[in-house]
Amino acid sequence: MTENLTEAQALRAAILAAPLETSSFGETPEPGLLYVPPSHLKALRLDAHVVVGGRGVGKSFWTAALQLDSLRLLLGSGASELTGAAVRLGFANTENIANYPNADVFATFLDHDGDPYDLWRAVILRWVADMSGQRVPCQDWGETVAWLKSDPEGAARLMQLPRHPRCLVVFDALDRTSSIWQRMDEIVRGLLRAILWLKSFPGLYGKVFLREDQAERTVFNFPDASKLTATKAELTWARHDLHGLLWQRLINAPAVHGERMRALCAHSDQQGTWRVADEMKIESEAQRKAFERLAGPWMGRDKRRGVPYTWSVSHLADGQGRTSPRSFLAAIRKSAEDSAERHAEHVFALHYESIKRGIQKASEIRVQEIAEDYQWIPEVLSELKGMNVPGEFEAVVARWSARFPDGPQSIPSDRLPAQARGWDGLREDLQRLGLMEMKKDGCVDMPDLYRVGFGLGRKGGVRPGH
Repeated sequence: MTENLTEAQALRAAILAAPLETSSFGETPEPGLLYVPPSHLKALRLDAHVVVGGRGVGKSFWTAALQLDSLRLLLGSGASELTGAAVRLGFANTENIANYPNADVFATFLDHDGDPYDLWRAVILRWVADMSGQRVPCQDWGETVAWLKSDPEGAARLMQLPRHPRCLVVFDALDRTSSIWQRMDEIVRGLLRAILWLKSFPGLYGKVFLREDQAERTVFNFPDASKLTATKAELTWARHDLHGLLWQRLINAPAVHGERMRALCAHSDQQGTWRVADEMKIESEAQRKAFERLAGPWMGRDKRRGVPYTWSVSHLADGQGRTSPRSFLAAIRKSAEDSAERHAEHVFALHYESIKRGIQKASEIRVQEIAEDYQWIPEVLSELKGMNVPGEFEAVVARWSARFPDGPQSIPSDRLPAQARGWDGLREDLQRLGLMEMKKDGCVDMPDLYRVGFGLGRKGGVRPGH
């Protein structure tokens, strides 16, 4: 028993030492953190011009990783065309006013009836000029756009000059272009038109990372948009992908912590970094057994409560069954912290009650993120605090109507997409975003990922709060 306790405490310390943070603000990812789900390889190809994914699935991570040839080499044969490519940012969450406009520039440009299509082409033209050793007017972005409009032949000749054989410009964090979603749609639509224009020049590629809601609105309402939608790829994570990512992070924990994790996980040394073996990237007995060494076989004292390997992922899924790596890794880290604080003598590194508290923490984080992306959602879902789900939709509408007697149009937000469609339209938007589910009997339900954070109850489910 003492030996088991010692191992559990050592593994718990290793989890806490591992790099489980996934938020990227433009920093260069460490090679040991690079993990490629098979579904992501399609998204990383040069001809995948539109890549769609929700919060925390890897859009900003791949934006940062694609800029380094050393990291692109680690992607393997499935993305060999990226090796040696010239990559530049066309927009990101870090400002670089010389390479792309910021939100203030976009606001002023649109206030003066400018077409975002021209501003995005100006971004691309500055990039091509740099690669070709040429100069274009660039005192400010207005000057570059004015040159493009006044000398279209000169711009066309610039695009045809000799340059690097494979050039990729990457666009991410487009929600930062404007705080007004109608304007953001206009800006994104202009960018997609510019990417279509770019496709006509051999060797030049654009890749646009979009949130799901950005891709579902009117941004593809322009001629020949189908040529882009045909290349659209999604960043998705299956359960085995999430567990594979977790072990990739764990085996690269520093010093003795990484050694302990590598003793549990099949791995190899690739270009100086530890990589999980293929058997740890798929739904396999090896993957299941490795997590069982951390969390035990059951979510309680017997099998009636479920299995931690599956439970930890399924209770973090949204209404469409999708679990993000950010939520999963945050839940595992919180589980280790809580186990150390409340269950230090437990025979496994992660106590099953601590895993439940990890779900609570991940839910709190997800609710904060959703509030940043969609300001109207906390306004409507906070009104449901204390309710139990599944429940009658009429009871939900009663809560909403009491708070907003004039209907959805009275909800304070400039990003509310359902203002003219009533409460049913609001429910549809929440379903589309994965925050609500409709049962076959007509009852409304909410996945634990959001239910816990917004304070709703469920019989036998993870409790809201601590």
